[in-house]
Amino acid sequence: MSFMSFASKIVASYVIRKREKWVRQPVATQKKTLDCLLKKGAATRFGEDHNFSEIRNYEDFKKQVPLVDYEGLRPYIERILQGERDVLWKGKPLYFAKTSGTTSGVKYIPITKDSIHNHIDSARNMLLGYIHETGKADFLKGKLIFLSGSPVMDKKAGIFTGRLSGIVNHHVPQYLRRNQMPSYTTNCIEDWEEKVDRIVEETHDKNMTLISGIPPWVQMYFDRLMDKGGKKIKDLFPNFSLFIWGGVNFEPYRAKLRESIGKEIDTLETYPASEGFIAYQDTQTEEGLLLLLNEGIFYEFIPAEEYHDENPTRISLEKVELGRNYAIILNSNAGLWGYSIGDTVRFVSKNPYRIVVTGRIKHFISAFGEHVIGEEVERAMQFAQKNCPETELTEFTVAPNVTPKDGLPLHEWYVEFRTPPDDQKKFERLLNEEMCRQNVYYQDLIEGNILRALKTFSLREAGFRDYMKSIGKLGGQNKVPRLSNDRKIADALQSFLLEREEK
Repeated sequence: MSFMSFASKIVASYVIRKREKWVRQPVATQKKTLDCLLKKGAATRFGEDHNFSEIRNYEDFKKQVPLVDYEGLRPYIERILQGERDVLWKGKPLYFAKTSGTTSGVKYIPITKDSIHNHIDSARNMLLGYIHETGKADFLKGKLIFLSGSPVMDKKAGIFTGRLSGIVNHHVPQYLRRNQMPSYTTNCIEDWEEKVDRIVEETHDKNMTLISGIPPWVQMYFDRLMDKGGKKIKDLFPNFSLFIWGGVNFEPYRAKLRESIGKEIDTLETYPASEGFIAYQDTQTEEGLLLLLNEGIFYEFIPAEEYHDENPTRISLEKVELGRNYAIILNSNAGLWGYSIGDTVRFVSKNPYRIVVTGRIKHFISAFGEHVIGEEVERAMQFAQKNCPETELTEFTVAPNVTPKDGLPLHEWYVEFRTPPDDQKKFERLLNEEMCRQNVYYQDLIEGNILRALKTFSLREAGFRDYMKSIGKLGGQNKVPRLSNDRKIADALQSFLLEREEK
C-alpha cells in the first residue's frame, strides 16, 4: 500500500466522523446554516433591501425574500459588475462562473471566498467517503482525468471569470495534481474534438485509474481511444477502477459505456452546479445522492406542479415528502437568495436525506396539459430497451408536434441508435405504453384522441454530436436537453436524420 493510500484512509475516517454529526441532525444543521447566512447577509445591499435584520425564523424569511431565477438577481449582479462591494455577500466574489441560459443569455454566478470550499471540499469528501466505505484507495496511485472545460479565465470588474469546471481546476489539491491529466496546455484547448484527440495522445499509454466527466463526452473519449489502440478500455487501462459522472441520467449511456470498458467498475454520481455542489453519491449500496446540508447552502423546496403558480407552497427540509417531485431553491454563502436553479429532485430517503435528480423545470412537454417530465421519458426509454434488449442507444430528445402535416398532434422522439430495435413499431408501442402508465394526463389525451401515439425518428451516426457542434456546444459540461416544449431542437435535428421523413 502506498503512503498516499494509507494516509487517505486515515483522513477519510476523520471526514466521515464529521459528516455523520450533521447527517444525524439534519434539521438543526439547516437552521444553523440559515442563521449564519442571515447574520452575514444582513450587512449586504440585498440584506438591507429585504430586512434581514428583522428576520427571526423561516416564516419571516419567506415573507421577506422572494423566489427568483437569474433575472430576479440580475440587477444585483449588474451592480457587482459595475464594481460595487457588499452587494449579495460581503466583499466581492472571488470568481464568476460563466454559464449560458435559454432565456437569460450569459449568466454570471458568483463564487465567494466562503462558497469556493463547497465546490472543492464536497468533491474531496465524496472520494474520501468512497475510500472509507470500500477500502479501495489504490486509484490514487495512478493517473486521474477530469474531462472538463478550459481553465482559462478572463476578468469582469476585476473578478476572474470562467467555466465552473475551469475554476475548480485551479483548486485541485497538490497531492492529486501531480497525477492529474490532461496537461494544462491541452486542457486549455477550446475546440472539443481537437482537445479529445490531444487527450487521447497524452493518456493512451498511461496508468489511468480514475476517469470523470459527463457520460456522452466520456464515451467520445473512449471511442477515440479504442480507434487508436484497437482494444477495450480495460485492456488499455487495466487499473481503471472508478468512474465519476454527473449532469445527466446515466442509464441511457450505461450499456454502451460498460461494453466499451469491458468490465464492471465502481461509479460515483455527483450533483454539482455553478450555484453550488448540492449532493453526491455517498454509498455503493443505496439509491440516491446525499444532500449536503453543512456546506453553506440553505435549501427550500416547491412542489414541482406548483412551480408556475403565483404563490407556490414553499417548504424547508423538515416538511419534504418521499417520492414527490420538488423544484430546488438555494440560499447560499455565494450570495444567492431564494434562487431557483431550475432543477427538480425527488427524495428517496429521509434518514439520511438522499435525492435523485428528476429533470429541469424548463425541460418539459405540456403542449396540451400533459406536463411530461424528464424522469418519465427516461423511464419509458429504459422500459423499451429492456424489452428490446438488442437495442443500444447513443442519445435522444423529445418534442411535441402540434401541427403535423397529417393526423393528430403527437410527441416526437428523436433517437440516435447505436443498434436499432429489430421491430421499430414494437419499440414505439412500448415507449407509448410506458408513458401512459406513468403519466395519466398523457394517457387521457391519447384515449381522448387529442394526441396520437408517439413516433420515433432515427438520427444518423454522430447526429447529436454534429448537432451540438453546429450550435457551438460540443463537449465540456454541455448536455442535450431531454425534453423541449417547443420545436427549436426538433427542427434543427431534421438535418441529421438517418432518413428524411414527412412530419
